[in-house]
Amino acid sequence: MRKLSISGDHFTLDEQPIRLLSGALHYFRIVPEYWQDRLLKLKACGLNTVETYIPWNLHEPEEGSFNFAGFADIEAFVRLAGELGLHVILRPSPYICAEWEFGGLPAWLLADNNIQLRCNDNVYLSKLDAYFDELLPRLRPLLSTNGGPVLALQVENEYGSFGSDKTYLNDLKAGMIARGMDVLLFTSDGAEDHMLQGGMIDGVFATVNFGSRAKEAFAKLREYQPTGPLMCMEFWNGWFDHWMKPHNTRPESEVAETLDEMLALGASVNFYMFHGGTNFGFMNGANLFDKYEPIVTSYDYDTLLDESGKPTAKFYAARTIIEKYVTLPPLELPPLIKSQAYGKVLMTEAAPLFTQLDVLSHPVHRACPEPMEKLNQNYGFILYSTKISGPRSSTELVLQEVRDRALVFANGAFVGTVERWDPRGIPLEVPTEGLQIDILVENMGRVNYGPLLRDPKGITCGVRLGYQFLHDWTIRSLPLTHLKGLSFTPIDCEQRQQPTFYRGSFQVSKPEDTFLQLDGWSKGQVFINGFNLGRYWEQGPTKTLYLPAPLLRQGDNELILFELHGVMEPVVTFVDTPELT
Repeated sequence: MRKLSISGDHFTLDEQPIRLLSGALHYFRIVPEYWQDRLLKLKACGLNTVETYIPWNLHEPEEGSFNFAGFADIEAFVRLAGELGLHVILRPSPYICAEWEFGGLPAWLLADNNIQLRCNDNVYLSKLDAYFDELLPRLRPLLSTNGGPVLALQVENEYGSFGSDKTYLNDLKAGMIARGMDVLLFTSDGAEDHMLQGGMIDGVFATVNFGSRAKEAFAKLREYQPTGPLMCMEFWNGWFDHWMKPHNTRPESEVAETLDEMLALGASVNFYMFHGGTNFGFMNGANLFDKYEPIVTSYDYDTLLDESGKPTAKFYAARTIIEKYVTLPPLELPPLIKSQAYGKVLMTEAAPLFTQLDVLSHPVHRACPEPMEKLNQNYGFILYSTKISGPRSSTELVLQEVRDRALVFANGAFVGTVERWDPRGIPLEVPTEGLQIDILVENMGRVNYGPLLRDPKGITCGVRLGYQFLHDWTIRSLPLTHLKGLSFTPIDCEQRQQPTFYRGSFQVSKPEDTFLQLDGWSKGQVFINGFNLGRYWEQGPTKTLYLPAPLLRQGDNELILFELHGVMEPVVTFVDTPELT
C-alpha cells in the first residue's frame, strides 16, 4: 500500500522523502484528445504531480442524473496521468471556485429558496451526500492506497474565505473517510488569519494559496500549523480575465523569483494554473464585489502553457528554476500541435429567434417573472413576454434585479438593453391599443466566489412600469442545448437587426487548431458542429475564440452563431493566432 505521509517537515512516499512539484490542469477545460499532450508537457517542465478540481455541476447537471463521459471522464484522466508516471491531487467539490460557473455548485440547488449553501444545512448536505455516493466510489480504485496515482484529496475549497462552520467541514471529512478516501486529506486557504481560522480542520493537513511573498505566507501558516511540510496549493502565476477589462499578464521574472523563493525554503508547490484551457459553452463564472463582472470564454490565465497548449516564456523560466533543485532529463516535448488559418467563412443562412421559439422552447404562464432555476433551467437565455394596456404617457420600464443582461423589445422593435451593472430604466410610451413587451435575458455566468454566491438568473424580482408591477407573463426557457430543429432561410437585411441564428459551412482537408475572429459581430454564442464553443463580445478583451482541431471534421463543417444585436457583414475569419488583448 502506497500512501503519502508526513514525517516531520517532509512528505514521504514509500518511506522516502518526496517534494510535490505539481501543476493544475482541468480536464473539463481541455478536449479529451489533448489530455495526453498537456500532461506530457507538465512532466517535461519538471513536475511530478498533476492537480485538478472536480466540478459538481459537470457531473450532476440535473439532480439525480450523472455524467462521467467525454469531458467529464475524470476516471480516464486520472488513469492517463498515472500511466504517464504522474502523481495526482484531486479537489473533489462540493465547491471549487476556479472561475467556473457557480463555483462548481449545480444551478438546480437554487430552485429551493430555503437551501443554505456550504454549511451544515440538512437539505444541502443530503444533496451533496447523494453526489458523493456516486463520485467517491469511482475515485476509490484510483487512490494510491489501492494502486492508483491519487495521493491526496482536498476537503472543500478555500472555505475560510467564505465561512466558519466547522461542523460542516468535519461532516465532509467524515463523509470522505466513510466512503474509503484513505489517502492524505488537506485544506487550502489564503494566508490570512481569518481564512486559516475558518478553513482549517483538526487532523487535516493545511496548505496555503498565494502569488508572491512566499516567506510571509508560510510564516503565517506556521502560526497555525507549527510542523509539517510547507505547501503552496495554489501558486498564482497568472490571472483570469473579465469582460470589459484588459487582458491580465504577469512577467515571467516575477514568477521565477517567487518559485525560487519557495523551493529554497524546501516547500512543495502546485502551479495554479499550469495550463488554463477554455470555458466552453456557458460554463464561465463571474465575480461580484463592487459590481458584477463576468469571466471571458478564454481561461488562458497567462500561464506556463497558453490556451492552445503552447509553452510560454513562463514554462521555460519555471523549468530553469526547478533544475536548480531537481536533476531533470533533457527537455523533450510532444510533437507540436499546429494551427491553421482557414480564412473567411460567409454565413449564408439565418433563423431569427422570434420565428423559432416553438422549436426551441415551450411556453409557461406565470403571474410574475420567475428565474431560470424555478423552471428547471440552468444556462443560456430566457424570454419573458407580456402585454401592457394603454394608453399611458411616457414612463420608465424597470427590470428589478435582472441577471444578467436583457434586450427589451416593444411590439417586436428593439428599444434598449438593461445590464446588471448598469440597471437603467427604459422610457416607454404605451399607445391606446397597448404594447407587447418581450425581454430576452442572458445568463452571463453565476458568481463563483465571495459572499454573494447565491445568484439565480433571469428576472429575479419583477418588472415595473413606473411603480406598478406588470403581471401575466409568458416565459420561455432557451438553454440552446439543441439547435437541430432550426429553420434557416437565405439572409435578408431585416434579419440583421434582431437576435438571429446565422449558419455557414466550410471545408477542412486536415483538421488543425484554429482561432475564430469575429470582427463586426457584437455579442453572442458560437456553435461548431453542434458543440457550444463559447461566448463572444465586442467589448473584449478577447477578440478570438480558440477552436481545437478535435472539434472539426474532415470535409464539411457547420458553424452557427447566435448573434444578439445584428451584423452588417455576416462573415467570420479563422486565423492561426489568438488575440486576447
